[in-house]
Amino acid sequence: MTDPVGKIPSELDQLPDRDTEETAEWAASLDAVTKAAGPHRAAYLMRRTLQHAEGAGLALPKLLETDYVNTIPTSAEPSISEFGGDEEMERKITAWNRWNAAAMVTRGSKHGVGGHIATFASAAWLYETGFNHFFKGKEADGSGDQLYIQGHASPGIYARAFLDGRLNEAHLDNFRQEAGGNGLPSYPHPRRLPWLWEFPTVSMGLGPLSAIYQARFNRYLTNRSIKDVSASHVWAFLGDGEMDEPESTAALALAAREGLDNLTFVINCNLQRLDGPVRANFKIVQELEAQFRGAGWNVVKSLWGNAWDELFALDTTGALVRRLREVPDAQVQTYQTRDAAYIRQDFFGKDPALVAMAQLLSDDKILECFHLSRGGHEPRKVYAAYKAALEFKGAPTVILAQTVKGFTLGEGFASKNANHQMKKLTTDEFKNMRDLLELPISDAQFVDGQVPYGHPGADSPEVRYLQERRAALGGPAPARRTHPLAPLPAPADKAFAAFDKGSGSQSMATTMAFVRLMKDLIRDKETGKRWVPIVPDEARTFGMESLFPSLGIYSPKGQTYEPVDRDQLMYYKEAVNGQILNEGITEAGSMADFIAASTAYSTHGEAMIPFYIFYSMFGWQRTADQMWQLGDQLGRGFLVGATAGRTTLTGEGLQHADGHSPVIAATNPAALTYDPAFAYEVAVIVKEGLRRMYGEAAEGEDQNVFYYLTVYNEPMPQPAKPSGIDEGIVKGLYRFNTAESAGLDLPANASRIQLLSSGTAIHWALEAQRLLAAEWGVGADVWSATSWTELRRDALEADAALLRGEEQVPYVRKALEGIESPVLAVSDYMRQVPDQIAQWVEQDWSSLGADGFGLSDTRDAARRHFGVDAQSIVVAALAQLARRGEVPASAVKEARERYGL
Repeated sequence: MTDPVGKIPSELDQLPDRDTEETAEWAASLDAVTKAAGPHRAAYLMRRTLQHAEGAGLALPKLLETDYVNTIPTSAEPSISEFGGDEEMERKITAWNRWNAAAMVTRGSKHGVGGHIATFASAAWLYETGFNHFFKGKEADGSGDQLYIQGHASPGIYARAFLDGRLNEAHLDNFRQEAGGNGLPSYPHPRRLPWLWEFPTVSMGLGPLSAIYQARFNRYLTNRSIKDVSASHVWAFLGDGEMDEPESTAALALAAREGLDNLTFVINCNLQRLDGPVRANFKIVQELEAQFRGAGWNVVKSLWGNAWDELFALDTTGALVRRLREVPDAQVQTYQTRDAAYIRQDFFGKDPALVAMAQLLSDDKILECFHLSRGGHEPRKVYAAYKAALEFKGAPTVILAQTVKGFTLGEGFASKNANHQMKKLTTDEFKNMRDLLELPISDAQFVDGQVPYGHPGADSPEVRYLQERRAALGGPAPARRTHPLAPLPAPADKAFAAFDKGSGSQSMATTMAFVRLMKDLIRDKETGKRWVPIVPDEARTFGMESLFPSLGIYSPKGQTYEPVDRDQLMYYKEAVNGQILNEGITEAGSMADFIAASTAYSTHGEAMIPFYIFYSMFGWQRTADQMWQLGDQLGRGFLVGATAGRTTLTGEGLQHADGHSPVIAATNPAALTYDPAFAYEVAVIVKEGLRRMYGEAAEGEDQNVFYYLTVYNEPMPQPAKPSGIDEGIVKGLYRFNTAESAGLDLPANASRIQLLSSGTAIHWALEAQRLLAAEWGVGADVWSATSWTELRRDALEADAALLRGEEQVPYVRKALEGIESPVLAVSDYMRQVPDQIAQWVEQDWSSLGADGFGLSDTRDAARRHFGVDAQSIVVAALAQLARRGEVPASAVKEARERYGL
């Protein structure tokens, strides 16, 4: 009798066995089955036993991988009556959509604009079954389901919109030709086609990540009683190759941990990435199954079509299942393109049992199985998988649907490595496709060799059926709706005016000023509940711990433990209706939160005001792609780069020292980037942002923007707010003081310079202003440049207006009008940040910045290292004045020596 635990040490060895004899009997039984019926029979019995135990509710670890067969057997699929649709009618609809998707891309290829055909060809039934039976539209509750469409499948979605009358032939002929204003964007781009697309997905990996956080945000809205969206389901359509992107699987554990059964991933496993097989020597379906099961997801595999049922029925030894498990994906792809003789030899010829099975199969049967019959190509199997996903409770579901890339497009396309880059079919290939799909398109309709679009007619049975199915499900899909929301009432001025008097003798960092402002705004009776505070980690770094007990941290499980800091005033509090999204160490996840919240005004008809506060170095640097996604999805809210600047986060060093985030932010047209110096500036910018994004926007003003504020962790005295500067704060520049208003003594006819500074650099400029007056007899005026980027954009617009024949002067030029003295600009960022506006400044221009890599040291030492401290500003100012002959050249050398530069 074999030792029940074998020779390998087991974790079970440390647990008491109350009946070793019984344990030995079980092991002996398994040994007996193995000896009498073989190891495969023994493994089958063990799996059946584990499956039975799971069904009985026994707490056992799950197997991470099952056989390479369908999860739902044919016998468990819905009957015709349960299916509830007309399969033949749906076949015709899908055929029209396949045709028009291929025709649209092919017709566009003559313009050289490209397009993708093979992806939708493989996934057509995955979409059509959902549109006909599952995907809820917005007309019932304003929310419906949220559909993350695979980017390269967009031609198929356009083809369906053409069939149901939402698009016409002119639209299709303008695929990827948008400059004229009547075109269709290449992929799902809400900013370009805002009535159709909700979610941008073609930057692969962002779709699955966003879908998870969208499903979670739906729960957040429901649990916080903002809106009950428990009927909404999130569907994410993904490619098997896309799952290699780290973002694709970054949040799988979150979805399982929070039991997001309102979420389904549909992964189109056509075994090909953009160029070649996904797992040439392995099996991507099995890999994904193990990955998702290990993360706690429900997995449904839909791999084989009905033609395979006969083969599985003949597999009395398990040889077929074993062979399917061992054949690598690239070889499965090869079978799809080879004849029956090759398949007989290479697939069946490896095992005597399979040789015998193949003798019972005709060549036609073998070709049907290996060329055509896939689970993702049969609507009844797709329906069964979707139904199982919706019925499963307690965890999200992933459907792994096997398909053939380029299916129905002919031998030149199907399963070929190059098909992602193939943009057109020949006339003969289209005619073969027409015959295969049984479409009533005559040869005469191919005029001058151009493929025609096909449409059965607006009142045809196909179109009526399609529209009736969509009406029953709540209207067209996909569809984006911007609900006619009333502007949110502006919070009381008291919250914004709190900083007008300054901080007196106390010092305050602008990060803390922002958090204090948020505390007051969240207390607002009208709009307070709509704020969504998001923090990736280290909330205490940003001074947000005081929000924990008052707002609560969102958790669908509430707080199932006694917090270790329960006796402290600012204890850690989690709640089902918590308002704070405290995400842990994930900028990508926090950004996905922000996107879901910032677009709730459209997705659910509920305006939410997210603010996401993060280390500025770790925001745009890590997740700039998601910021583009945010802009494309027309999101609104406040991104806050805290502990900002290259020299301000003392001691942390290179990887924490942000000297460039405003440069990256400046590249995003939807981002309004501000670098406020003082607490009152923060208040003015936030007030303006609330008005523009959520209140009464001015005529022609784009509300679909978001704000990026850089704030600092260096406590400094906060001055009182001067009068009449709000416009300058918003536009990007105002004069904070002059040498005279600062009370500095100057000689008559003193040379003068203008110091433009942003953020924390204004404090160095103010010290330089004092030194220039006291030690060099030079007068300096100090300006606060709250937004170099907005100044540049205003100037660019002025330039464009001049080319249109309109007279327009850039704001920065008007602000500095009449000033003859030179300008010196400085910030805690690389010189490229202030240099954005140099070409529009008529005065002599020079700048200082913290270019290069960051380093660990004190703030003073770092600023001296980068040449941006007050003394460095003084030397640069003297040098600029010396070049103009306004101070002796010797003064520059003397200053360098005096300050040790």
